Amino acid sequence: MRHSHLHKSKTGLINFPVLLKVEGWLLMIESVFFLVPCITSFVYDETDAIPFLVAAGITALSGFLLNQYIHPRNKSLRKRESILVTSLTWVVFSIFGMIPFIFGSTHMSVSDGFFEAMSGFTTTGVSIISDPATLSHGILIWRSLLQWIGGLGIILFTLAVIPMLNSAGGVHLYNSEVTGITHDKLTPRISSTAKRLWGIYLILTVSLTFLLWLGPMDIFESICHALSTVSTGGFSTRAESIGAWHSDYITVVILIFMFIGGVNFTLMIKALTGSVKSLTANEVFQVYCKVIGIMTLIFGVLIMLNVRTMGWGEAAMNALFQVVSTITSTGYTIGNYLAWGPACMMMILLLMMVGGCAGSTSGGAKLDRILTVNRYVRNEIYRVIHPNVIKGVSVSGNVLSGDIINKTVAFILIYIGIIVIGAIALSIMGLPYIDSFYTSVSCTGNTGLGGEYIAVPDVGKWLLSFLMLTGRLEIYSVIVLFSKTFWKL
Repeated sequence: MRHSHLHKSKTGLINFPVLLKVEGWLLMIESVFFLVPCITSFVYDETDAIPFLVAAGITALSGFLLNQYIHPRNKSLRKRESILVTSLTWVVFSIFGMIPFIFGSTHMSVSDGFFEAMSGFTTTGVSIISDPATLSHGILIWRSLLQWIGGLGIILFTLAVIPMLNSAGGVHLYNSEVTGITHDKLTPRISSTAKRLWGIYLILTVSLTFLLWLGPMDIFESICHALSTVSTGGFSTRAESIGAWHSDYITVVILIFMFIGGVNFTLMIKALTGSVKSLTANEVFQVYCKVIGIMTLIFGVLIMLNVRTMGWGEAAMNALFQVVSTITSTGYTIGNYLAWGPACMMMILLLMMVGGCAGSTSGGAKLDRILTVNRYVRNEIYRVIHPNVIKGVSVSGNVLSGDIINKTVAFILIYIGIIVIGAIALSIMGLPYIDSFYTSVSCTGNTGLGGEYIAVPDVGKWLLSFLMLTGRLEIYSVIVLFSKTFWKL
């Protein structure tokens, strides 16, 4: 009996050796990405080549040492280890990812560097840099590359290139990082699903790069914006964002790919492989299109009322671009949306909180959850009149279980609570209450619209970094770490 108790306690322990082993693999993968800005800096004869080379060396060495000297007896990753690996990876990647910001030409502090790196990896797109045009080519490509890596997910990329994780807790890793209520797989093997998702992601990136290059952008800016658009990150090489080019062609191309970035990638792949109906008949996708259409109409009318100098054609394009940019959490702009009136600002806040479809690269709470909660509330209102009637909650023809509904309702409540707490904390730090709420929504929703973040105190930047991480990993993977139950044997 005593022996059984001891065995139970041991199996309850978190398997830190395998956790560190996985982190070692991840760091060695991250070190390879440093070579892209390093080579870019060499090509443009910039001094940032050395900091990137040093960062690559430090990261690779750290990963190598973890792999070389840690030999876990049990190589399987259970659910707890997978959740911990996921959250820890995003923090570790940001710690190493900030090295070029600190020792490169930007000379950032640790707080600023971590904030910038976390903003990149979580595809939030907020920045302490007011004018990106002053940055070196190496730093610019690194910022965009951070967003591209984080777009589909760091863990998902690792599952694609390290197949052994497929049998070592790959399902738990996949579920811990991929967004949404449920997590559909394209194939029985997680690694195969990851490869397909990253395959379409790469195709979209290359296609957008080529299309932007055909316009007024040069090849370097085309690559940067392709990386930031497909990932719905929003980092630009210009302070004026997409509006700097004054090009309808660039605007339309970016608009199309932002829209694609807000669509469920699994459904997109099914559509491209012959099952178009799986996408077009999907209820969430239909709602996504309807919301964009309705909001564009409302925005267009408000713009015409508040900006009398703008024609209806320009107003329509500005409205559509801003709605798609906001709901997909990209954060690009082509005009001064602050001049469109308070009603537009309120709806931008609403769109930032809602977000795009689950399984996409967009942020926010996701339309799937909003639709689920809407159906649940509607059923409860109906039951006030007809208390004996039992109605299920269905989305896209699938009846959702009570557990999923409860988890979804709890998610929305926690999501709103985190935004409110974040806003209160920022206001205590001295930020105006409107800016505090707007910033909290922007970072939690990984949207990155507006704000002068250089003025935020260091403690505020660490708080916003936490909000960005929590929003990107959809709350549960981060919040559960603060629960005693998670660490309890």
